[in-house]
Amino acid sequence: MNTFADGGSYFGWYWILWIGFIFLIFSNVGNWGYSYQAHRKYDDTRRTSTDILNERYAKGEIDRAQYQQLKSDILAQ
Repeated sequence: MNTFADGGSYFGWYWILWIGFIFLIFSNVGNWGYSYQAHRKYDDTRRTSTDILNERYAKGEIDRAQYQQLKSDILAQ
């Protein structure tokens, strides 16, 4: 009888398959972590209203008086 325990002909392939399976699990977890961080950079839902207001002021869409009024309104909430 040829089993894994007695070092049969399939014993070497058994360990190679398990090592490959473990490698795939770790590489998948590593890829998930990388893609999570890469996509997090471009997540616009993290922008606050103050960030948007500062961008509009920097672009010149609003003047200083409007900026100060809007900022005080935002901070009052």
